[in-house]
Amino acid sequence: MSGGNIERIFEIYLRDGQRAYLGDPVSVQEHVLQTAFAAERAGASSAMIAAALLHDIGQFLHDYGEDCAERGIDSKHEEAAAAYLAPHFGPEVTEPVRLHVAAKRYLCATTKTYHHRLSPASQHSLKLQGGPMSPQECAAFEANSHHKDALKLRIWDEAAKVKGASTPALEHFRPDLEAALTSY
Repeated sequence: MSGGNIERIFEIYLRDGQRAYLGDPVSVQEHVLQTAFAAERAGASSAMIAAALLHDIGQFLHDYGEDCAERGIDSKHEEAAAAYLAPHFGPEVTEPVRLHVAAKRYLCATTKTYHHRLSPASQHSLKLQGGPMSPQECAAFEANSHHKDALKLRIWDEAAKVKGASTPALEHFRPDLEAALTSY
């Protein structure tokens, strides 16, 4: 993915990013900017900042409509995002993106208080996504070498739903996207 393809990502977020974020008080663009900014503040690598910025791009890559979760449809946006990004980014970006929903299910199964920290929209989507993982699913998740990065992404993801939070603009994260491209 060249700089021109990064432009396409930015166009997607600028064109469609004002959609409401699944019943939470922020738009999708606000959500991904908050997630990427949280990764940056945590001192994450460019690959993880890129994953944080791109984790929900799959919301724009399906034909189910904005209200699919409300209609009981799991869009599997994490899989669509990882597939879209895979030709251009390595697994240090695509695997945390692909696993961020699994990380929510894992945390709900392994951390007693995590489910109660989920927003109402995330609690609803959790049901559509299979609910908390079984012990076998937890073991398979832990066997993935990127599972710890997916857990970090999930924590940043869930916290990134604050109405009016101040974040850098999309352009601020271009160097992280470029660095993640060149590292692949």
